[in-house]
Amino acid sequence: MAKRKKKVFSAPKEVRAIARERVGTVKPGIVITPRAERKPKYKTDPAEEA
Repeated sequence: MAKRKKKVFSAPKEVRAIARERVGTVKPGIVITPRAERKPKYKTDPAEEA
């Protein structure tokens, strides 16, 4: 069996982990609406409908 790779210490990751413990997870900036509720990206071709 292959040896597992040792985790290298990363200061920024550690700082973020500590911040998450203290503050909690950050809410997403944009609320994602379900695809069924979104308006269509492109107009439908009138020739196709008829």
